[in-house]
Amino acid sequence: MKSLLPITAILALCGSSAAFAANLNIPMAFEYIALDGKEVETSLFNHKSELELDNGTHKIAIRYNDLVEDDFSDSETNIKSSPFVITLKVDGDYEYHMKPADGDFVKHPAKFAKSPQVVITRQDKGNVNYQVTQTNITEESFVSRLFSGNSATDVDVEAAVATGAAVSVASSAPTAPVSKASPAVAATAVTATAATANKTVTTADDAAKAEQMLQYWWLHADDKTRKEFMSWAIKQL
Repeated sequence: MKSLLPITAILALCGSSAAFAANLNIPMAFEYIALDGKEVETSLFNHKSELELDNGTHKIAIRYNDLVEDDFSDSETNIKSSPFVITLKVDGDYEYHMKPADGDFVKHPAKFAKSPQVVITRQDKGNVNYQVTQTNITEESFVSRLFSGNSATDVDVEAAVATGAAVSVASSAPTAPVSKASPAVAATAVTATAATANKTVTTADDAAKAEQMLQYWWLHADDKTRKEFMSWAIKQL
């Protein structure tokens, strides 16, 4: 009987330590990207709204990413912000909630995405020790990459770095500029891409698939990307 007491005590301690984990909850219009230098696995079909946090200070990369109704059509526009990093000090098994600074939902998506302002509260109304830092990590649009020759930015990887030891934020020291292709090289790349596209679309089925893809990306593109695409498409006529 005596031998069971230490085991019972150990199990009770393990159970109590697990219960001390805190949770951070975010709205549907936001998504986790990274936690303490590691990417957070998410799915397009299963929104991850809750993140479990141990005691200590954590860096969490989050971004605003939502489909909003277009004011001039029946379609929806994807509005996405650069990731922002929340530095949160957890000192108990509390329920933390994040929401836009101006209310329970984003009232002006396009304006909000330029510089997301959020607040963190505790369910028990206690004080929260946190800081929000904006980053300059952006996804260059497909059309922009055609003209510039730059490779795509992996936002998840960049955000993971931002939540690790080396934090790259908008207020940090400027980094070396990325070299861009000359206008002549960029124009050549665009012309070559257009020529390849013309050769590829040779059948009615291929043309139909291409049209479906264009419609899909158009509906999910933001205003800036749509304008860039239109400008590029007009030049190809």
